[in-house]
Amino acid sequence: MGIKDGSGPESVLCEFLYTWLLHLAGEPAIRFSWFSRPHQAPPLRGEEGPSQRSMSIKSDVTPESPAEDHPAIGLIGMGAMGSMYASLLSKAGWKKIYICDLPEKFEALKAKYTGVSGIHVLENGHLVSRVSDFIMYSVEAEYIDRVVAEYGPSTKVGAIVAGQTSVKAPEKAAFEKYLPADVQIVSCHSLHGPTVSPVGQPLVLIQHRAADDALTLVENILRSFRSRYVYLSYEDHDIVTANTQAVTHAAFLSMGTAWHSSLSYPWEQGLYVGGIETVKVNIMLRIYSNKWHVYAGLAILNPSARVQIDQYARSTTEIFKLMLASDAAALRSRIYDARRIVFGDYLDPTGARSRAPILLSEDLLDRFSLGKKPSEAASPTSRQGAPPNSHLSLLAMVDCWARLGIKPFEHLDLAATPIFRLWIGVAEYLFRSEARLDSALHAALYETTHRSDDLEFVVAARGWSQCISFGNFELYRERFMHTAAFFESRFEEATKVGSAMIQALMDSSADATNNKST
Repeated sequence: MGIKDGSGPESVLCEFLYTWLLHLAGEPAIRFSWFSRPHQAPPLRGEEGPSQRSMSIKSDVTPESPAEDHPAIGLIGMGAMGSMYASLLSKAGWKKIYICDLPEKFEALKAKYTGVSGIHVLENGHLVSRVSDFIMYSVEAEYIDRVVAEYGPSTKVGAIVAGQTSVKAPEKAAFEKYLPADVQIVSCHSLHGPTVSPVGQPLVLIQHRAADDALTLVENILRSFRSRYVYLSYEDHDIVTANTQAVTHAAFLSMGTAWHSSLSYPWEQGLYVGGIETVKVNIMLRIYSNKWHVYAGLAILNPSARVQIDQYARSTTEIFKLMLASDAAALRSRIYDARRIVFGDYLDPTGARSRAPILLSEDLLDRFSLGKKPSEAASPTSRQGAPPNSHLSLLAMVDCWARLGIKPFEHLDLAATPIFRLWIGVAEYLFRSEARLDSALHAALYETTHRSDDLEFVVAARGWSQCISFGNFELYRERFMHTAAFFESRFEEATKVGSAMIQALMDSSADATNNKST
């Protein structure tokens, strides 16, 4: 019986002897593990596939269920997002959480989680995969193929596997290639960073190769996050994330590179202070304080993102050329066409698609400025005393969406990240008012205070587009880290202020929506 079911001592001995003989024969080394097993073949005709197999864990289980009924939850990869998931699952009351990271981090991980309720640190992904009913790979998209190739064949029979990668095409390919046929796939993606509360944020669920009760179990495991579930396919996920993140990231990366090239922190010199400028500075610093690979994976591995980033660089360049030529008619025509295409249906207060503005007033943003605040005695419009700004980054973003036919509001309620919601809110605030938009266009044509920064921004946008077109992660990392090092001393304050700003704007936007609905 031991050899037949693969679990008795005879089976273990046979596996050990087979591994040793391969070693003596000079074959590539195979790591022997008491918990590992070979990749399973697809089910034979007449056998059950993953969507037909009944689970041993009840799908309606909750943290309040008896501990013996809890699913074993496995987390492979304990970076920022893996750590966030471990913390949230532990606080929810799940009792069987098995985690691992790189082998060299094993002892440090054990020390960190000693005494943490429900969390058990294992040495590697083989051990996590072998015992877990629900397994999440929280690794960089660049490495997902390599990691799943190593640990996927050890997956427990009938388990559910998910990935937390920001680009799903490589993840889907790896899962389909390396996971045993008896394994179910229900992937996910929390559309926010580890420092943002998951409450109310979109959490994408992808029922790719799984029965309905497997999806229900995943929903119940993650329900304590109080996130908003969004159900997409692998392919739709990558389209939506490109449409909501690619151009946003390109804009802020280019801002940081431009200011770095100028060797200045302009908000400390009276520029980019208050109102819309506050968002630019805070979010730029927030992005550069994060891990570079978070943005590299989306930009390099998502084909839709590459197209959008390239168009953003073209939009930036072409608008800047109109500025230099002082071609007021052509510039106004181009920008107002973009306004009509992107925002037209939503700006009519009597229209069926009208909506409350995301950003109601710039005054709220002044509380979160990292630069010198306006004096208490100044009027609410005192920010107008600062040199007018062309807001080239915003003009180019809306122009890019218009050129590609992207309707950002269609994705806003579906799967918007906090940063995208904030950035589209700022763009909407600028474009909603013809007076504000005309002021920006006038500054673009005739105000030279920001002209050198605009030039640096154009160069930076084209540089990032070229960098991403090469598809080289190391080149991306070097470019990102070079600028990040310049701003590092400002990260701590910016992270705190940025989180508070995002939460305040989310609360303000929610209040406006509720008031409108009542």
